Amino acid sequence: MSRTTRTSQGGFTLIEVLVALSIVAIALVAGLQATQALTNNAQRQSDMLLAQICADNELVKVRLSSQMPAVGDSTVVCVQAGSTFDVAIAVRPTPNPSFRRVDAQVFLGTTPMLRFSTVVGRF
Repeated sequence: MSRTTRTSQGGFTLIEVLVALSIVAIALVAGLQATQALTNNAQRQSDMLLAQICADNELVKVRLSSQMPAVGDSTVVCVQAGSTFDVAIAVRPTPNPSFRRVDAQVFLGTTPMLRFSTVVGRF
């Protein structure tokens, strides 16, 4: 008497389940990395805008002053939206004694964010 046994049972094998879980895990990790990149980019953009405001403020102070800025370097602390930036102001002479070059470089901690330059003339 011949007996037939049924070896196939209409489900997924362990290997198939593990492969499917691996694919889902890889997709989730990729999505997480993309979200993290977007978050970092938004934070960087916000920091750059705040650094620009700090640099603009210092350069406007120099332009609105009623006297020529003295040649030399100085550092000013600028707090914007809870972040503390250091603004390094460098005043340099130019070939024309009626003008001075003013550079404002903004740092967030020790990281340089941006640098603006302008020329200020005698009033």
